[in-house]
This record gives sequence, structure tokens and C-alpha cells, in this order.
Amino acid sequence: MGKARLSELATTIRSKNAGVNQITFDVIFPDRETYRRVVRSQVLTRASVARYFGIPPERISDFVEFDVANAIKFTIYRLRPGGSPGDWDILGCQQYGPLLEIEVD
Repeated sequence: MGKARLSELATTIRSKNAGVNQITFDVIFPDRETYRRVVRSQVLTRASVARYFGIPPERISDFVEFDVANAIKFTIYRLRPGGSPGDWDILGCQQYGPLLEIEVD
């Protein structure tokens, strides 16, 4: 098994509003084996997410490896409320880009 991008392994990678002050991210895998491969690789952790998004770890409110759904989910605090002046992504649905090219062993 060689390296693969996260976008090749996951069936869903998305972001969306989680209220006016947060954006939530879902990375969902097609099966338990693929999910466990990514979890074991440690490419998605609270610390790595902070690095990928260039944010301090304190902006991550939740990080969950959700075994039942073969998913990794995390939520970050917005810098400004959704829809306020200067917010360029009101729905939070364009924030997942940094996750697409992550390489997994």
C-alpha cells in the first residue's frame, strides 16, 4: 500500500457552518479499513489540523475520531461571526481545501 492523498481515500471531505461562530469539518471514509489507516497515520490530529489551517490550536473547539461512522470530525472557531462584514464564506462550505492534498502512508 503506497501513499495516497486524503481526497483519494475519503468519500466525503466537507466543511459547513456549526452556528454563527464555528465551522465544522467532516472527513468520512468508505470503510473501517481505510478509516483506521488514516487514524493510524496520525496525519489528522488536533495539532496537524492547526498547522494545515495556520491557526493556533485553541481555535479548534472539538476533534473527534468517530469510529461508528468511519469519520474524523473537527470544529474551529471563526475569526468573525458568519455573515458579518469581512466574512467571505458565509456558509463555511469553502474551508476544507487544505485537507485535500494531505498525503497518507
